[in-house]
Amino acid sequence: MGTHVCRKQMVRWMWRWSVCRVAVSRGHMPFCSTQQEPHNANPSHTGQVTHRPGNQLTLCSLLEMGFSETQAKEMHECATNSRGKHVPSVLTALLLLGLNPSSILKIMQKCPEVYSLKGADLQQRVDHLRKMGLVEGSLQRMISHYPKVMLLPIKRVNMVSRLLREKCLFTIHQVTEILRDSPEVLEEDLAELEYKFQYAYFRMGVRQPEMVKAKLFRMSLSELRCRHCFLERRGLYQTPDKKGQTLIVNPPLKDVLCVSEEAYLAQVAMATAEEFHVFRKLMAKEQEEEGREDEYSSDEDEELGEDKDDEDDDDGVHRRKRHWKTGYKKDRK
Repeated sequence: MGTHVCRKQMVRWMWRWSVCRVAVSRGHMPFCSTQQEPHNANPSHTGQVTHRPGNQLTLCSLLEMGFSETQAKEMHECATNSRGKHVPSVLTALLLLGLNPSSILKIMQKCPEVYSLKGADLQQRVDHLRKMGLVEGSLQRMISHYPKVMLLPIKRVNMVSRLLREKCLFTIHQVTEILRDSPEVLEEDLAELEYKFQYAYFRMGVRQPEMVKAKLFRMSLSELRCRHCFLERRGLYQTPDKKGQTLIVNPPLKDVLCVSEEAYLAQVAMATAEEFHVFRKLMAKEQEEEGREDEYSSDEDEELGEDKDDEDDDDGVHRRKRHWKTGYKKDRK
């Protein structure tokens, strides 16, 4: 009901848009003024400041949208500093989406880049998210929680959706849930996103429904590996065999990921914060060493390609390169 009234008010406001004069008198800024221009005013100047819909954002127009005086002042100041040319159309699109003025102000505070958008582009992106299954309520919560989604091109959203469906084999409904609960995934590097899925699927033995339920993509890859490996080395987690069986009962993924670090250590890992802190440092050092080894191996492979004609002189080197490319290190346990 409130949304319907808000939309009617917005349509009425769009039709009667006009510029209200704002004057400063004794340090007080009135929000609307119905004072008429003096008769000796320059008529050409008067024609320039009135009836310019879509280009001017005034305190009067913000009040008509439903903002309070304090909110209107803050919004007007931020919009002026941003130098956005289409702020009225952006605010109109957000109000028609069903967001109230307080929510809109918070969105602008979180993501000032929204001021520079065009209303038509914003509406197009919102319509595309609807087509992907984000219904009313979920769409508003997603935008309020992660306003940057309004800045992302449709092509980028489609790329992430396609990767989740085609390479990670999530269903369309599961992809919608991921975007709703973890919109940050839309800005994540695609290769790292796929690797995060593969890590959970192959190393942890977790299937797609459990990943969605545990909101896997909210956690960074490094934190995921750290929590998993800590449990594994303490004997509390085991990678399932080909039949999906383990010798121990692994904790549910949501108990590993969807809790604070304190709850994770107390209820799942049964360890102290000091132990986990030391382990985190060791993991960071291991990953740094692995990165250097991969970089060195890549450089050596390039040299191998350049010297492949000198087989007699470099036969021993060739054998070493083939071993490194397997990724298997016999000296690691």
